[in-house]
Amino acid sequence: MSDQTSLFPQEEPGRAPDAPLASRLRPTTFDDLVGQERVVTTLRDLAAAGRLPSIVLWGPPGSGKTTLAGILAKATGARFTSISAVTSGVADLRRVIAEARLARERGQRTVLFIDELHRFNKAQQDAILPHVEDGTVTLIGATTENPSFEVIAPLLSRSRVFRLEALEPQHLEAVMRRGLAELHREIEDDAMAGLLEASRGDARSGLNALETAAALSPEGPLTVASIEQAMQERHLLYDRAGDQHYDIVSALIKSVRGSDPDAAVYWLARMLEAGEDPNFVARRLVILASEDVGLADPMALPVAVAAQQAAHFIGLPEALFPLTEAALYLAKAPKSNSTLGAYMAAREAIQETGNLPVPLPLRNAATGLMRQMGYGKGYRYAHDFEGGEVEQQHLPDQLKERRFYEPNPRDR
Repeated sequence: MSDQTSLFPQEEPGRAPDAPLASRLRPTTFDDLVGQERVVTTLRDLAAAGRLPSIVLWGPPGSGKTTLAGILAKATGARFTSISAVTSGVADLRRVIAEARLARERGQRTVLFIDELHRFNKAQQDAILPHVEDGTVTLIGATTENPSFEVIAPLLSRSRVFRLEALEPQHLEAVMRRGLAELHREIEDDAMAGLLEASRGDARSGLNALETAAALSPEGPLTVASIEQAMQERHLLYDRAGDQHYDIVSALIKSVRGSDPDAAVYWLARMLEAGEDPNFVARRLVILASEDVGLADPMALPVAVAAQQAAHFIGLPEALFPLTEAALYLAKAPKSNSTLGAYMAAREAIQETGNLPVPLPLRNAATGLMRQMGYGKGYRYAHDFEGGEVEQQHLPDQLKERRFYEPNPRDR
């Protein structure tokens, strides 16, 4: 259901005295905002120009996406209505659009804020598109996922994407100080430092923890113990289908490739502690063993495959042992990507020359007719020669002078 769909004035949501602290402190003007200076400067200029385009705000939780949407609507004098893609469907969209049309007839623009835009499927996003195109609504979508992957191309092409970052510690502290003033509480220095670290740039998470800590410790300054009790164990920022997923996998791969065992085990642990499928991790290690270690240490592949089999057999939490062993082995192993280079060179030759015929000596002479046609004629059986090696053309005539495998000095 829409959070605010009436055309009649309503009390601004989240301002009631018993509303959560994060809602009570939500900024309502650009001047109230802290952090995100680069993005805010541009958005302030757009609002001042009075022609607000559709926008996608991409950033981590608690970075100010919802707040910015409300401020933009207010600054441009537009009607603000919001829905969540988690709880809303096409029927909710139709109702919101119908009200936006009525508002337009009365000379009022509508900013439609869609939280968690990436949760809408393609059909739902398609349903928004024509109303963005004809100006019925100005869309502001909020997403924690890379919009390049999660927002349909036609909608994305009609929007400007702004990337928000997690709040810097000094900006987050300023928000926490506002929260303390609202609660009429003080906090010990060590407790503030712990709160900032645990919040990881998420203002909403920090304010929620601050409010909980104040409720748990009704007297005196807030302490490290009260903050730890309020925070418990915050979930790691990691989405198995989103941007953090790909960034952290990339960090693991590049750490192993860069022969950094400390970084390799750190990124491995980040993935597993955040709930990543151990089989996915194991597959990446098997690929690394061939792609980046390769012939420099032919044992790398058996080690990685054994880790994959062991992880599949025993599951978590014990699977962390073979996976960690494999990650450390691969990180410490000498590196060679000659196998990748050889394959890519061969593929390039195929793309250039197409389906060249197999030389007759190498063809399979399965029938008498084939033998009569010269299949297999002149083939030299390597084991009949000293050292098991023989001079013989194995490539098509057009490629007989080409070399695809370039030995790496570390290859065995």
